Amino acid sequence: MQRLSCIFWLGLKEMMSLRRDWVMMALLVWSFTLAPIMEATGVASSVNNASIAFADEDNSPLSRALATAFFPPEFQPVVQIVPGSGAVQMDAGRFLFVVAVPPGFEKDVRAGRAPEIQVMIDATAMEQAGIGANYIINILGDEIRRFAIGADLVDPPPVDVILRSAFNLNRDTVRFAGIVALIGQIMWLTTILTGAAMIREREHGTIEHLLAMPISPFDIAVAKIWANAAVVLVAAGLSLTFVMQGSLGISIAGSKALFLLGTALFLFTATALGVFLATLARSMAQFALLVMLIVLPMLMLSGGETPIEGQPDWLQVGTLILPSRHYMSASQAIIFKGAGIETVWPEFAWMALLGIALLTMSLGLFRRSVARDG
Repeated sequence: MQRLSCIFWLGLKEMMSLRRDWVMMALLVWSFTLAPIMEATGVASSVNNASIAFADEDNSPLSRALATAFFPPEFQPVVQIVPGSGAVQMDAGRFLFVVAVPPGFEKDVRAGRAPEIQVMIDATAMEQAGIGANYIINILGDEIRRFAIGADLVDPPPVDVILRSAFNLNRDTVRFAGIVALIGQIMWLTTILTGAAMIREREHGTIEHLLAMPISPFDIAVAKIWANAAVVLVAAGLSLTFVMQGSLGISIAGSKALFLLGTALFLFTATALGVFLATLARSMAQFALLVMLIVLPMLMLSGGETPIEGQPDWLQVGTLILPSRHYMSASQAIIFKGAGIETVWPEFAWMALLGIALLTMSLGLFRRSVARDG
């Protein structure tokens, strides 16, 4: 009982040290507020509020129908411009897309010919330009096909394909990117906080003072693990409620309590990793390099950026030893699919086993490091 009390008070001491570290506090606040919002809304994987103009030289029912086929939030209201002025308008930065319909377009469609529509794109906005071009081609093609079927120019397709998107009905990129951003912040910030705390103790010489007390290296390491994990867990819970659900309007399909339980298991693993890396490093600069070398690849291979199934077979097997993969898989299942404990318990078990293994290695290395420095 006395040992648990020492670990508890050492953890509180760690929290007080973190509170006085304004740089780390600012990083903590930033990582769970503005950072996920900017990542969710700043990188577009779909067209949003794109400006578009029509230069209609045909002025037929079909060309007018094409101009009315573009709707918000993907596109702004279509602006009719003078034919031939599209290049000038784009040079002035007024429009991202300009669609030019040639004269006699509907007449050519009715005659069974293949008329051309010119679509000019401001390709300096690379993401929106590339995705928007596909949007425009599909919208124009669907509208022309609908007109041809209504005018008995072609037969309707024998099969009507209806797409239904599971777990994200509107294919909202903000919802997916926001949660992935939050999970990413949890992953890397936990490792950094714990490792930086260990490095700070060594650089300030306070580890020697602590070891002069009746406590062991195990007590010091475990105190730092639970203290930093608790801080990140509370921050993650607040961010999920007020940033994800409040600011971004993201709906959570499953249980928030189950998500936080999985987060606690992962934090146990990530903090142990932070202790391990901080014991290997001899300075904060070395620790930062180790984070870049180990933690960033863990994030990239976790399945948030690219699906695990899209990775090479040999790499898929290798990611089984990454706690980030199991945390990402369990979190997405809970938040997007509403999965329960009966579904995600294997991922929880993997995280617990990996955490125990990392903690064992970290404590062994930390004891040897303390004995060597002593």
